[in-house]
Amino acid sequence: MRTQLVSRITAVLAVTMVPLLPASSAFSQNWVTESVCPDNVPAVFHRCALEAAASFDPPRTADGRPDLAGYWRLPDGDIGGAYEDLEEHGVELDYTGGPAAIVDPPDGQIPMHAWAEERRGEHPHRYIHHNAACFLSGVPNNMYHGEERQLLQTPEYLVVLTGNTHTYRVIPLEPRPPVGDDIRLWEGVSSGRWEGDTLVIETTHQNAMSWLDQSGTFYTEDVHVIERLTLIDPDTIHYEATLDDPNVFTRPFTVAFPYRRNSIEGFEMPESACYENNEGLMEVYRTVGVTPYPGISPEEAREALEAQR
Repeated sequence: MRTQLVSRITAVLAVTMVPLLPASSAFSQNWVTESVCPDNVPAVFHRCALEAAASFDPPRTADGRPDLAGYWRLPDGDIGGAYEDLEEHGVELDYTGGPAAIVDPPDGQIPMHAWAEERRGEHPHRYIHHNAACFLSGVPNNMYHGEERQLLQTPEYLVVLTGNTHTYRVIPLEPRPPVGDDIRLWEGVSSGRWEGDTLVIETTHQNAMSWLDQSGTFYTEDVHVIERLTLIDPDTIHYEATLDDPNVFTRPFTVAFPYRRNSIEGFEMPESACYENNEGLMEVYRTVGVTPYPGISPEEAREALEAQR
């Protein structure tokens, strides 16, 4: 069913000359390959990185913090891996395949309630992925979707720029007043703090209208995300994110990836030519009978969970 839907969309996009994939090569190897943890398979990398971080003294900024600044790349490129499916998956028309990005639980499976697992399976048949409408990716999807990302660091902020759907994050590293419970944003509200040499970022207040992957994995506005960024050698960041939303998941789970430093001298990140709610593009999708994912409220999710019992 999903393959048939993608085939219809691809055919319409080909006629209207709307590119389905970015023009740049997703598989050009333009990252530093030498590393204390060279294996890019998330579970293997994660185990190695936890051990390596314990003994590495990272390069530091003037205020003594680990220096995360620079251009970084996920080795599996723009269109594969976790962006397609956080779980292990094979090759299909719209999937290049890849290993599980989930490192906890150890089986690499998303611990979803039964009703949520069933709902996830329906999503790709009913809705288009949020990025197909040029909407933002949410947290943590925007940290593993897209080829490159630039980290800019000051004592007060970490800024994350990505080459995918004009996404950026400005994360304060000092305490800020809490925001109102009625505020809901595509990228949520993030705050960072240092725990030793690891930058810890907590994000809440997402609008939950994005998916975690194009397989339809979803969450509600109650989701609480904790990200950790740790340098394990001069050219590798261990990135991990733990998601907790008891409305959808039976327990918190964690994904992990290597960020490898971009190796191209003088590299500049290209701007993504994409704008939200492009009416011409939306008409294409309406033609084949799909619309952007509208999200699900925490109340609806809890009702579905109660009905499951």
